[in-house]
Amino acid sequence: MAKTASLNILIDPETKEGAVQLFSTFGITLTDAVIIFLHQSLMEGGLPFEMKLPRFNSETEADMREALNIASGLINAKSFHSVAEFMEGLNNDADD
Repeated sequence: MAKTASLNILIDPETKEGAVQLFSTFGITLTDAVIIFLHQSLMEGGLPFEMKLPRFNSETEADMREALNIASGLINAKSFHSVAEFMEGLNNDADD
């Protein structure tokens, strides 16, 4: 039985270069890092980290809550009858 096996993966060049630079600061190669990841996955019986949905910063989360409140009618949103009226409203808000 072979002592090594090949693994080919496709990844975008920017991610690869970033990973190569990151792991070189630890004195390991990208291959070493992948091997460590695979061994850790086997030891954990799954991915060696918790998978979560991305979190947003507090300002983005507040804006998303506001949008949901507008959509559900809890907040009255401004309305406009024309593009010109909308643009005027934007310009007036920018002046404030």
